[in-house]
Amino acid sequence: MEKIKEKFYRKINTVSLKFKRTYFYSINWESRMIGIRGARGVGKTTLILQYIKENLPINETVIYVSLDDIYFSSNTLSDFVDIFVKKGGRFLFVDEVHKYNNWSTELKNIFDDFSELKIVFTGSSILPLIESKSDLSRRAMMYDISGLSFREFLNFSENSNFTAVTFDEILKNHLDIALSINSKLRPLAKLVEYNKIGHYPYFIENKDNYLYLLNETINQTIESDIPFYLHLDINSIDKMKKLLYIIATSVPFKPNISKLSQQLDINRNTLKQFLHYLDKANILNLLFSSAKGDSLLLKPEKIYLKHSNLMFVLAANDPNIGTIRETFFLNQVKNNNSVNYTNEGDFFVNNKYRIEVGGKNKNFKQISNIPNSFIAADDIEFGVENKIPLYLFGFLY
Repeated sequence: MEKIKEKFYRKINTVSLKFKRTYFYSINWESRMIGIRGARGVGKTTLILQYIKENLPINETVIYVSLDDIYFSSNTLSDFVDIFVKKGGRFLFVDEVHKYNNWSTELKNIFDDFSELKIVFTGSSILPLIESKSDLSRRAMMYDISGLSFREFLNFSENSNFTAVTFDEILKNHLDIALSINSKLRPLAKLVEYNKIGHYPYFIENKDNYLYLLNETINQTIESDIPFYLHLDINSIDKMKKLLYIIATSVPFKPNISKLSQQLDINRNTLKQFLHYLDKANILNLLFSSAKGDSLLLKPEKIYLKHSNLMFVLAANDPNIGTIRETFFLNQVKNNNSVNYTNEGDFFVNNKYRIEVGGKNKNFKQISNIPNSFIAADDIEFGVENKIPLYLFGFLY
């Protein structure tokens, strides 16, 4: 227990309150049990440490633990909490729950047995929303944390204070929004930087080493996080890596499931599961037809990398600018809107709007005479009518 406390105090002493994710203010911290899920590197640990540092006393009532700590290789979380509560503990923050077997059952029991205890836990984005066997659905408020939006990147890197807008607000008022943004900074150059090194908060302190750290994040996710949760063997991990390489070198990728299955020597359902979990791990972004949905065993119509930064690590050659644009749009918009595949334009948003993504000279030829159709154009600061600057779609969250 003492060593756990020492590690907690060292962490809380070094965490900065200067920059906070938007999610910090959207979480209902008064809930008795909160679950925060997200990909490795998006800032889950920083988020909870910032909350502790700003709102709670650093004394015997508060503890932060990471379940990948060697302490929990020979001690249970339940026993640890029992001691903590008996010594006056009231606020429990548990990190990396996906690294601990039977985590959901133990958290459920802890919640039920210690009514005076407030619990916040974090885990990988590959965790199911709720594990039904432990019935956490009645107990935990769940939150999903994405990587930085372009808006957050600007707020962090330029010390600005831009607020989020909705998709419909962009379509209706894009000129006013663009005028406001451009009165404070020039967004186009910053978008180029964001697309290369802006998705994860660690760009703030590690710009020069960002792509190296991103590569390490991908490897740890595929070699550690996914296998730990799905119980994959070495052979399956190698095949998942090969699948990712095939996709990364040809995105946007229209999958031929039969051909891919033969290439990887796995059955079709296993392949679809690999795609599904790479999507849940925030490495891939699967695009489905709106008529079909996005269930585990459905074939996606198109596959992108999750965000544009990945292209600079995984692509064999310099990333294609057209693919960067489409990847950026899909990543930013899909966070809080529905985005589906369409034969008319590039994306079908909220089952209503068709969007074609391109450069400043992109015209309406491909979506002419289609109601509710728009162009998201790169390399323009201001739009006209249904032609909207692409960067504005980075202000949605």
